[in-house]
Amino acid sequence: MNLKYSNLVFLFITFTSLQLSGQVNFKSSHLPIIIIDTDGQNIYDEPKITATMSVVNNEGAINELNSSTFTYDGHIGIELRGQTSQSLFPKFGYGIETRNEDGSNLNVSLLGMPKENDWVLHGPYSDKSLIRNALTYTKAGQLMEYAPRVQFCEVVINQEYLGLYLFTEKIKRDKNRIDIAKLDNDDNRGDSLTGGYILKFDKIDDGDSFWESRYDPRPGEYQKTRFVHHYPKAEDITEEQRDYIRQFITDLENTLMGNSFEDPNNGFRKFMDEDSFIDLILMSEVTKNNDSYRLSTYMYKDRDSKNGKLKMGPVWDFNLAYGNANFCGGDQIGGWVYNYNNVCPDDFWVNHVWWNRMLRDTNFTNKIQDRWWSLRESTFSIDNWNATIDSFVNVLGNAVDRNYAKWPVLDQYVWPNNFIGNSYNAEINYLKTWIRERIEWIDNNINRISTIPPKLVLETNVFPNPSDGLVNIELSTSTIAKSGKLQIFDSYGRRVMTKTLDGREQLLSFEINTAGFYTFYVEDIFSNITSFGKFIIL
Repeated sequence: MNLKYSNLVFLFITFTSLQLSGQVNFKSSHLPIIIIDTDGQNIYDEPKITATMSVVNNEGAINELNSSTFTYDGHIGIELRGQTSQSLFPKFGYGIETRNEDGSNLNVSLLGMPKENDWVLHGPYSDKSLIRNALTYTKAGQLMEYAPRVQFCEVVINQEYLGLYLFTEKIKRDKNRIDIAKLDNDDNRGDSLTGGYILKFDKIDDGDSFWESRYDPRPGEYQKTRFVHHYPKAEDITEEQRDYIRQFITDLENTLMGNSFEDPNNGFRKFMDEDSFIDLILMSEVTKNNDSYRLSTYMYKDRDSKNGKLKMGPVWDFNLAYGNANFCGGDQIGGWVYNYNNVCPDDFWVNHVWWNRMLRDTNFTNKIQDRWWSLRESTFSIDNWNATIDSFVNVLGNAVDRNYAKWPVLDQYVWPNNFIGNSYNAEINYLKTWIRERIEWIDNNINRISTIPPKLVLETNVFPNPSDGLVNIELSTSTIAKSGKLQIFDSYGRRVMTKTLDGREQLLSFEINTAGFYTFYVEDIFSNITSFGKFIIL
């Protein structure tokens, strides 16, 4: 983002902040306090500006804002982060880099986390439970190879109290984060060239290095899938490294889309770590995160000598999950997120072909089901979810009141809220209820987590057939979901009509004035039930 645009964003958000934020007489907290001083400088979305940061974290004691005892007291670089949140929310998120006085990186342990220099301050705003990301990262850390560690804190910048924040690790290559081999600029041949790499499906920032898949996520449509280089960075990766990882992904995709993709030895499992894909699918589906699979979705590859298959993870950015999105099915308990392309086909950022293809493999879907039922007895039990939520609420304590004194939005709509509670307890109760109902829905539908065309079809009656233009399709039962649809194709396979259904129709009527043979499909895109048939226009 250029500096001119950054200034406009800063001025807009600052004005909005002045309108919405309240004054809080903040002096102490049972949570860690992070104090940042920019010496009067504005904070932009790149480049980072130099500032100082003090961390007050007296374990087992109350932390005082005017304390002279710090667990960190030194230099940092700081910038705004979050593409959507910057433009919509007055409570910013920040990227922080701990530094030496000369500006070089300084690896330190902060809030009990392993030493590193890159950190994130996430400021939950539209997520009024304040814990959706913390909940997801904690759960994922019990399943997956790595998930970012988290710690709640309260933040003061330039003597202004900014509320409750989630301090967390930035996703990067590190022995305590994504533990893959380091790639230097002379690692251009042999085994050292094969890893490690971190890629992601995500929006593109200025300066990002990426390429487009040869396989379109929706064949025949305009959307493209982009693989973004996360590590090495665009300015660090060599031409040989860029060519290698692109060819690796191309070979993977050619195999996945080939006729023998299910082969246990020479199919997609030759390139892809099956277990990590399964865990990402289950984390995405149990949370019903609309951004999963298509945005903020990371993957990594180690050297071939270290089992260099592609692994999915870590999870990132789930503040719109758990029923906190009123678009593209995020407001509904039912439905699969992997089916996003049918729910929101006009979105540019749609799911790649990988997921639908893998879900055609019955051995793969059987393993998903086995993993689900195993997790339901432990990490995904409803009691376990509730206990984790309760533990976070207890940790936050009266910091919640201070946060909402600063940002009084509890009874207001904030994009893209599906539920608007009039109290914090109402938000937590909604979260718990949503998770319970979502889990119950998956329990009842996990045996149908597949993209193989279903055997179960809706019974239909078409009349008159042949017709002189007016056609009626009668459904024998009303089972179409809110986002069901009718599609009609001519004898050349061209789509001539699409009609969205709201779940109440049992008689679909339409008119076609061109003579010919036609095929129709009626689809419930949540439960994957379809019906099809043919008719003639004279």
